[in-house]
Amino acid sequence: MTTHEQQEQAQQETKLFFSRNLLEWYHGQKRDLPWRRHRNPYYIWISEIMLQQTRVDTVIPYFNRFIERFPTVESLADAPEEDVLKCWEGLGYYSRARNLQHAARQVKEQYGGMVPNDRDAVFSLKGVGPYTAGAILSIAFNRPEPAVDGNVMRVLSRYFLMEDDIAKGPTRVKMERLAAELIPEGEASHFNQALMELGALVCTPKSPRCLPCPVMEHCAARLAGCETSLPVKTKAKPPRPEERLAALVTGRGEHAGRVLIRQRPSSGLLARMWELPHWPAPPAEGGASAALLPEAAALDRLRRSLRQAGIFARPEEHWMAAEHTFSHIVWTLQVYRCREEDAPALPLAAEGRAAYAAGNAAAAVPTDGTQAGAAPADGTQGGAAPADGTQAGAVLASGMPPASVVRAMDTPDAYAVDLFPAADSPVEQFADGSGNPEDAGAVRWINREDMANYAFPNVFLKLLNHYFDELEAQKL
Repeated sequence: MTTHEQQEQAQQETKLFFSRNLLEWYHGQKRDLPWRRHRNPYYIWISEIMLQQTRVDTVIPYFNRFIERFPTVESLADAPEEDVLKCWEGLGYYSRARNLQHAARQVKEQYGGMVPNDRDAVFSLKGVGPYTAGAILSIAFNRPEPAVDGNVMRVLSRYFLMEDDIAKGPTRVKMERLAAELIPEGEASHFNQALMELGALVCTPKSPRCLPCPVMEHCAARLAGCETSLPVKTKAKPPRPEERLAALVTGRGEHAGRVLIRQRPSSGLLARMWELPHWPAPPAEGGASAALLPEAAALDRLRRSLRQAGIFARPEEHWMAAEHTFSHIVWTLQVYRCREEDAPALPLAAEGRAAYAAGNAAAAVPTDGTQAGAAPADGTQGGAAPADGTQAGAVLASGMPPASVVRAMDTPDAYAVDLFPAADSPVEQFADGSGNPEDAGAVRWINREDMANYAFPNVFLKLLNHYFDELEAQKL
């Protein structure tokens, strides 16, 4: 037997040892997790989406609530998106929930509500990548498909002393090929779960527990004394810090005890979720953060931002700071208490009067070449009521701006747009704020009980609960 043949044989024995011992260990040590109590591919699919970038202990209660609320593919496909987001609230990475529902609709429409047992079909589902597809096919259908995530790459890097950068695509392909070779015949479901379990419980990132490891005898990294330096991974670019000024607008009168929230745009970051109004903070002198921005300057910027959004409120004082981390951004929120005010009487100031005069002058000069006040060519009387029902000449008579400047809201709790946006107001814009739940920029006055009807990113959920806790404590 040649040296090469001996090496090949030794490598094969090492792989067989790994697969056999790992499976034996798993059957004796596996955790009792709710998604392991059945082979329902829909439930396994949900668990795998939830487990992306989230700890098992965190996922368990979310998983149980989710399958109770949406027990079938059809129930998820047919649910209002707001219900799905509310059920996902606090779990983070909300695009996962949207993609999951989109894919559920694909399964309902294309496969009769049955999760397909076909590699290409599973791969075609929105939000399903190589790992998730492999996990669904192997765990639910026992198909010999690799399911390679971070835990698996760490285990394979150490056991086989692979020094390839796991952040690179070719390394993943290489590890998927190796993982597929390791799957014992007829044991894909248990083996892939065992591999994940070893990475989660024993072969951990910073302090691997080598002594109880079932495959330590042939672990090449342990034998070489470099288990803690593997796997090799290029560091990702750190998320960009972003300072923001947030408004905790508290109501008075009919809104007493309530807080103003707004809805985010219908696409993009945290789409259609609800939050406290907030805007990018201006850079402080010398490039300091918003936390060091003089309070007067922060209050002034926030006041103008609120007016730009058509929210009549007076910023009063700094309340607290909070942080929210995305994969690419870290928001540092400086939250200020703001008090609801009445909409200002019109005209408000010189610039307001100028705006009204300009609007009226434009309205007074016809664009069809007729003289102001003259009867139009269509035979109607000059100065007749416009199509929107307002009275011609009402701007001068009442001091109110033209209809193009002020828009009526659909609900009594929604505000009108600001009449006098400052030239240097923040550029972050939302849609028309009409109060339609489908429109970004819609606003609502809510109390604690109302929170059950809206889905909030975790940071705003915590801020609102903190405020209502304070409010209740003051009543005692």
